[in-house]
Amino acid sequence: SASLSHFLPTAADRAMYSLEEFDKAKTKILRYILYKKRTENEVRTKFKNDIDEEMLEDAIEYLKEAKYIDDEDYIEKTINNFKILKKMSIMELKYKLQAKGLNKDLIEDYIYQNRDELIEYEINSAEKIILRKDQEKPEIVSYLMKKGYKRDNINKAFERIEN
Repeated sequence: SASLSHFLPTAADRAMYSLEEFDKAKTKILRYILYKKRTENEVRTKFKNDIDEEMLEDAIEYLKEAKYIDDEDYIEKTINNFKILKKMSIMELKYKLQAKGLNKDLIEDYIYQNRDELIEYEINSAEKIILRKDQEKPEIVSYLMKKGYKRDNINKAFERIEN
């Protein structure tokens, strides 16, 4: 990765800020990112009233090139964490990521590329919920459908339990 101190913004000659100001802004953003992984949208929202717009855009571009801001990596890590900690439908995963301001296409691409393992995850999640719920099958099915589970995956979960 490029050295942080030697970066000159491509807009340096037309920039309305000094290199020193740029470094300060970058450091401020870096502290925020390194404390907890953030999306590009979260960074932009956090600093939009704090850092000059042009400087903020240049800093974000720089941090993306240096992989400090990496929304694709963020999607992968977040989904992997959810898979370990939570029981969710693919639809719920999608909404959680969209709520973070992540690009819809990036999310869709990730889900498409990992569909087999995500379908398996959805079936397992449904299975765990079914085993935990003390209700009749129709109520459980309706509950899962409301949470975005695909009918097919719900049926597979029931089959696994019944066999």
